[in-house]
Amino acid sequence: MKIHLISLGCPKNTSDSEYLAGLLQASGASITDEVDEADVAIVNTCGFIRPAVEESVAVILDLEELKQKGGLKKICVAGCLVNRYGDDLKKELPSVDFWAGAEEWAPLARSLGLQPPAQPVRGIIPETTPWSRYLKVGEGCETLCAFCTIPSIRGRARSNPIPNLVAEAVKLAEEGAKEICLVGQDLTIYGRDLYGEPRLEKLLSALDSELPSDVWIRMLYLHPSRINEKFIDMVAGSERILSYLDIPVQHVDPEILKRMNRPPDGGHIRRIFSYARSLDKYFALRTTLMVGFPGETETQFQSLLAFLEDAMIDRVGAFTFYPEEGTGAALMPGQVDDDVKESRYRRLMELQSEISLERQSLFVGRRLKILTEEIDEEA
Repeated sequence: MKIHLISLGCPKNTSDSEYLAGLLQASGASITDEVDEADVAIVNTCGFIRPAVEESVAVILDLEELKQKGGLKKICVAGCLVNRYGDDLKKELPSVDFWAGAEEWAPLARSLGLQPPAQPVRGIIPETTPWSRYLKVGEGCETLCAFCTIPSIRGRARSNPIPNLVAEAVKLAEEGAKEICLVGQDLTIYGRDLYGEPRLEKLLSALDSELPSDVWIRMLYLHPSRINEKFIDMVAGSERILSYLDIPVQHVDPEILKRMNRPPDGGHIRRIFSYARSLDKYFALRTTLMVGFPGETETQFQSLLAFLEDAMIDRVGAFTFYPEEGTGAALMPGQVDDDVKESRYRRLMELQSEISLERQSLFVGRRLKILTEEIDEEA
């Protein structure tokens, strides 16, 4: 049986899809990169935000058309979209043969007549970058932000034990990975469900001591309220943990943060970014911001721009607020007009483009240790 696996969405989904691919291969199936060669197509979907939902549905519709032309025998849809809209989707997309929620890989394999192994096996998919691999430390989230669907889709936080993660990271390094990227909905609460308190620092220490000296450790998605100077000191003092913090702050105005159901301490956010740069002016900072949240005024938006100018963040991902179905923010008064949201988004990204360019100019003339992803023989 030849299976074409499509992985949509975030790095966590990429990790999930690698495990799904490994399970299918261990069950006797082969994975093909070409959908025209496949008997079965599996889509591991994203359903976090409206654009991701639309992308997932569009991919499924394309596969349905291919199936109707005789190019596929079966279509399987898995992942977050199923968790969020499963019953409705089954009515709207009758050509899909099997539905599986996030991480329901064994039932999916059995639905195809395969016998999955008892232990998880990690495989390779087209989205896999062999030199940089994701290590998913857990699943779910405890932070109930007013705009977010993840807790309702993925559930409460569940951590993977430290010994298991260390063993997996070592295996990835043995397979050639030179960078291990820790991913989760929020790394800062890692381990609380298992150990009674967060254990991210202990996990990092274990990885630091067990991984080969030429392997980097990168962290993705840290909640700002649980980052402090001690943690930043540990990161800055490590030769293996990259001086890179990905901290999605969403906003800095206290009133907006409060409405988002996030700690309303914009001052803390500013302090941790400033402290990191006080240790090392090259310390890499990334964040995610949201514009147009219900009730956001022009003055509050201006405070966001001022934050960017002060913090000089290297990379920013920005979104316009969308009233996602099932979230508290969708029902809030003070919804901002779409044209205002789009205008604020453009203004923010124009400013950030200038800041990113200025930050990049700091590296002109420096000699750096880099991770080579590809060599262009013609360059």
